[in-house]
Amino acid sequence: MTKAKARTLMLQGTASDVGKSVLTAALCRIFKQDGYRVAPFKSQNMSNNSYVTPDGKEIGRAQGMQADACGIPATTDMNPILLKPSREMSAQVVVHGKPYRDLDARTYRESYLPQAEAIVKESLERLRAAYDIVVIEGAGSPAEINLKDRDIVNMRLAKWADAPVLLVADIDRGGVFASVVGTLELLEPEERERVKGIVINKFRGDLSLLQPGLDWLERRIGKPVVGVVPYLPGLALEDEDSASLDGKRNRAPKQEPLTDRERKREGSGGISPDVRSSGSAQGVVPPGRPLDIAIIRLPRISNFTDADPLLAEPDTTVRYVSSVDDWGEPDAVILPGSKNTAEDLRHLRASGLEAKLLAFAERGGRVVGICGGYQMMGRRLADPEGVESASAVTEGIGLLPLETVFASDKRTERVTGTADLNVPGGPALKVEGYEIHMGRTRALEPVHAPFCLRSERSPDVPDAYHPDGAMSADGKLWGTYLHGVFHNDALRRAWLNQLRADKGLPPLDEPTDFGKIRERAFDLLADHVRRHLDMARIYRMIGAEIGHGQAE
Repeated sequence: MTKAKARTLMLQGTASDVGKSVLTAALCRIFKQDGYRVAPFKSQNMSNNSYVTPDGKEIGRAQGMQADACGIPATTDMNPILLKPSREMSAQVVVHGKPYRDLDARTYRESYLPQAEAIVKESLERLRAAYDIVVIEGAGSPAEINLKDRDIVNMRLAKWADAPVLLVADIDRGGVFASVVGTLELLEPEERERVKGIVINKFRGDLSLLQPGLDWLERRIGKPVVGVVPYLPGLALEDEDSASLDGKRNRAPKQEPLTDRERKREGSGGISPDVRSSGSAQGVVPPGRPLDIAIIRLPRISNFTDADPLLAEPDTTVRYVSSVDDWGEPDAVILPGSKNTAEDLRHLRASGLEAKLLAFAERGGRVVGICGGYQMMGRRLADPEGVESASAVTEGIGLLPLETVFASDKRTERVTGTADLNVPGGPALKVEGYEIHMGRTRALEPVHAPFCLRSERSPDVPDAYHPDGAMSADGKLWGTYLHGVFHNDALRRAWLNQLRADKGLPPLDEPTDFGKIRERAFDLLADHVRRHLDMARIYRMIGAEIGHGQAE
């Protein structure tokens, strides 16, 4: 007997950054809790914050996070097309996890989208054959008139998937009623009919004061508001868009729902990871958090979620630094990944941040570079093929004796291994993470490589290990290609204890279990959204029943 295709539900937004990704993750976890086999899907994602699947392919981080919420391994079918902006009006097009080519916006739209349509449909069909429910996330707004004729991410996709649509609006940015009414007015009649309900996201305040507006909205559009979702702070879940860094701060994640009093005290925001600055731009360290970590906010920052576990640490303040005025007096500085290392390095130079970093390192400050940041710490960047930059050679910061040469082949791999963050001979720590880079880095003189890694796909090959990274003789400057390095609890605590020792503070023995925090965050998110959405109505929309799933 042929298995029926999976039911589908699609979340579209009145704009970008209204909370679609996190709401999609919430619904994925709810359906999983209710016994269904569920998978996420986003046909085309645009983000430099990516995720490596178990088979070494690259997709949008949001879909990797959503797969985790479903309790399933991520695959490229969940995000078959990923656009990674690299230069002005240009992006690297990643198809089923592998780089296709760099295309400008016009070429992509006019020449590639017709091919992309078939790729998207095939991926969706495979997911629908394998799962009970597929939760689909749209992109931007379905009312982008100039893009609708070749749309593969919103209403045309909803039609291909035969998916009822929930339209998500962000009340925190203002104009929520106008955004909903305006979006629906700009849709074609058949598209408007596909929208089955409205979700008001990022709400704070007194719902009774909002109710008259909700009543008016339902009368005006003839569609139900299926939920008003309040702001939920303290979730240890990844952001996708670097716009979220505008207010990043760390706070110990809450494990229980907020009371009304707590919610009022938290102020504005939305259902998204709570990552806003707890120290001022000048680096004031709040009581109880003696460690001040500054992360350089690069214009083309990528995989910024590498630092997320630091936000959960009880003794650590994390700040994103965009200018010399933000520098303060950090205990450590992190140079994160970049989609265009040479151009971002030129920005550091022009902004004065490179000079600040060099002076900090000369005074004995601790600096960590991850991927692109690691490449910047070397003496020279060579790009003879113009892979990332128009400059054939760019002088590095010179903190480590390294040269990086960029090439068109891209390494994407999940890896495991060991790390030694001290001078050679120190204790080795088990680590895991992933690599995504197009550069190859070599040492220009003998230097300690603090990591020894191998692909997860070759666990039984004895000689598959390779050295990774470089470290200064005193152990205070080091870099690595290992994304997710701070997701390793023991390593993270060991490094933070080095910072504590620098300040004459005793070590903290128990590392924070970030994996457990993250798993609890999925359940907290699902419980919160379940309380504030009409799930019975949503189940009726997709033709399923609460608690009648058959997940194994």
